[in-house]
Amino acid sequence: MHALSPFDIQKLPRDVDALLGVIDQLHTQYSSILASLHQQLQTLRRLHFGAKSEKLTGQPELFGEVLDLPTPPVEQIEVKYKRARRGRPALPEHLPRERIEYDLTDEQKAAFDSVERIGEEVSQTLEYTPAKLKVIEHARLKYACRKDGHSTIRTAHAEPSPLPKSNAGASVIAQILVATFVDHMPLYRQERAWAREGVAFPRSTLCEYKLGGAELLAVLRPALIAHVLAAPRVHADDTTLPLLEGGRGKTRTARLWGYLGAGARRDAVGSWVEHAPAVVFEFTESRESVHPARFLKGYRGYLQADAYAGFDALYQGGAIVEVGCWAHCRRKFFEVAKAQKSPGLAADAVAWIGQLYRIESSIRGSPPDQKFAVRQQEAVPLLDEFRRWLQGHFPSLLPQSPLGQAFGYALRNWDALVRYTQDGVLVPDNNLLESAIRPIAMGRKAFLFVAAERAGHAAATMYSLIGTCRLNGIEPYAYLKDVLRRLPAQPMTRLAELLPFHWQPAA
Repeated sequence: MHALSPFDIQKLPRDVDALLGVIDQLHTQYSSILASLHQQLQTLRRLHFGAKSEKLTGQPELFGEVLDLPTPPVEQIEVKYKRARRGRPALPEHLPRERIEYDLTDEQKAAFDSVERIGEEVSQTLEYTPAKLKVIEHARLKYACRKDGHSTIRTAHAEPSPLPKSNAGASVIAQILVATFVDHMPLYRQERAWAREGVAFPRSTLCEYKLGGAELLAVLRPALIAHVLAAPRVHADDTTLPLLEGGRGKTRTARLWGYLGAGARRDAVGSWVEHAPAVVFEFTESRESVHPARFLKGYRGYLQADAYAGFDALYQGGAIVEVGCWAHCRRKFFEVAKAQKSPGLAADAVAWIGQLYRIESSIRGSPPDQKFAVRQQEAVPLLDEFRRWLQGHFPSLLPQSPLGQAFGYALRNWDALVRYTQDGVLVPDNNLLESAIRPIAMGRKAFLFVAAERAGHAAATMYSLIGTCRLNGIEPYAYLKDVLRRLPAQPMTRLAELLPFHWQPAA
């Protein structure tokens, strides 16, 4: 936000021409400030009251420019009418079935001379069985063993509890973790839910189970980090996480840094092989650049992120190549366009970027070499025209106005923004990581803050494992229950086998 600089009226010039110059300078300065404040107000009103979708209504107007500039593309709105499906949707085939047969009564059959069965009519209903709790008694049989005149006592081995000195089984801990980090249920709601099942779990106990389970699973982090840093490309971003300051009753802003590895590379025979997508979150108490520098130390490859200045030092040596995010760029134009009463330059810029994404839609799922060829043929010429259009209009805009800042962001970061066209392994935006970060924002609204640094690290571990489960289509409760049961006996040299993309459910 801009600060208004005070001035002494006694120091104003008495010359009319000089005074007019001061007035013109102040008018330019304050017009930019007012435009920025108006944009912020419109953005806040839209976030609070308006639709969350980043879609513009109507067609952007085309400008008859005096300059010889490329013409912005016209938004093509294709309307498709799909016939609504009649009837109820089919129930999932994987669910177990229970058959109940309904027959005519003996009295009904006796009303006829003969009754012959010719078929049946089948309908299905979906029934719900609430969660069931049970107590498992682990009885370890003891034996008095004798050999060669010596005796000893041997006790059978039992499956160890995931948490020492705890009577919570792996399934209970997994349920608490899923309820917290997948369903975003605060502990006081979980306490009520367990009470309905007849079990008294105080919040303090639930908290210890949650933290203990997360800290047990944290041994998987080194293997997960190594997998992410071995990916052809890494996406990076961060989000806030309020941290309660002990004894003060106030919160300060901590951070969860997200790093997502994905992409494809050629194997020994030249075929494209996908690197299993995975995400790692790291908890820090500040947003200093030292944190991503430490995490990415030794990484070689593409780093896709927004234009955060803290990443700049990483690109200096050339080992890490910067890749920009068109979603961030588009959002800046969209916020301006949404606040305008009639379409203008911002809506035209959104239309330009929309053309880039139409090209991406046509090659979604194609091998990287095919993506590279199509981008070179279609996206690169379009980007050249878009840049000429941006450069032609930018000098006429106030640099500090919202629209001027949007134009400036695109031009300053142009090399990074167009880098996705130079390698088919890359993608145009950071949306894959933003989708992995979205559950954190939902959880933040539910539990409001983390009470200590220990809880922040636990949250980072759980969002990492659950986010990786989502990326690989794995049901998180089944994964956590099985891994918590197997982890105490798993050799340290084989921990990578328990990562979500390598995990195989126990038979």
